[in-house]
Amino acid sequence: MRLLLSCAEIGLGHVSRIIPLGKKLEARGHEVFLFSGGKAYELLKREFRSVYRVTPISWYENAYGILTSASLLNIFLPLPFFNVELNKIEIKNSNTYETIHRYYDLRENILNIAPDILIADGDINALRLASRWKIPAVYIENMIRPSYGFSSFLSPGERFLERYYRACKKIIIPDNPMPYTVSEYSIGDIAHLGIAERTEYVGSFVDTKPETGTQDHIFAPISGPIGTRGRMLKTLLPVLETVKSKCIISLGTPGKKTSAKIGNYELHTWLSEDERRKAMRNAKYVIFSGGHATCFETIKYSKPSICIPTQPEQLGNAAKLEKMNCSIMVKNKNQLKQAIATMDARLDAYTQNVKTLSAFSGRFKGLDRAIKIIEDLNC
Repeated sequence: MRLLLSCAEIGLGHVSRIIPLGKKLEARGHEVFLFSGGKAYELLKREFRSVYRVTPISWYENAYGILTSASLLNIFLPLPFFNVELNKIEIKNSNTYETIHRYYDLRENILNIAPDILIADGDINALRLASRWKIPAVYIENMIRPSYGFSSFLSPGERFLERYYRACKKIIIPDNPMPYTVSEYSIGDIAHLGIAERTEYVGSFVDTKPETGTQDHIFAPISGPIGTRGRMLKTLLPVLETVKSKCIISLGTPGKKTSAKIGNYELHTWLSEDERRKAMRNAKYVIFSGGHATCFETIKYSKPSICIPTQPEQLGNAAKLEKMNCSIMVKNKNQLKQAIATMDARLDAYTQNVKTLSAFSGRFKGLDRAIKIIEDLNC
């Protein structure tokens, strides 16, 4: 089959799913053509031959992280922002402008590719293209109708976009079935949406076969755009400097690797896949923002966590993990201090809860099931 795969680039969670999916599809003899923008495009270019750049769509963000109020204005209005990486003031185009240009970027190559199936991970524009050109579509997402920490001002837009979900042949949710769905608060009531019959919870695309390790340190993997990472560091470092435990912090900035030891913590610009696995496997607990892929890493290694969400999807994940008594959600330095004290005092209980979740999650092979769903559509 000829397959068009397109993924959103808000964070790197979408591209972290599309890369292994695309590689498995290629290995099974399918032709894959991949579309994305920003950092996701750069990552795809390293892994595949047929990769196309499209206009990225993003929230409004500055050095303090994602700003919800400004993002709402930015739906229609261009706004100035300070580009920390380039050290200059720029204008961020409106989301409306980005959306229109992304759609035409996608459409530009559609006749030449002539895909049998379109697979979109978080990219609504690709679903719109599939609907317009009568291409069978598969949607992969863990955020459909969010109900936790999501502005009610966005509800009309959500309802408008939901018609594209209903036009899909299949909707794949890379998460556990209920009641152990980590992204439950971001998915919403799929029966009410009228998509339950074509929706399947396949399990995480992360390998969730349980593994155990030691409890040597606190691990804090930082990810996301530069503003989000800066906000996380401002909360983390002053608190971790005061704890007695050894801490490992990964800044999530690929490139030339540098490391430093400061007091009780090791600071790394980034960690290789093997180094990250080792740091996760041998952690007492993990402090992170609540991103979906990292949630399942903590589950795989049965690690309790403390979540510091920086955007609505992470807030929903953190709330669900907290409800399952696997994590503690915090918003500031004082809450983080208290959470660390609580986690140290009740580590065994939290660890046992995550082990139960890990055993359930390990029953699913999300990536393999997704491949089967996609291939069955062409039968």
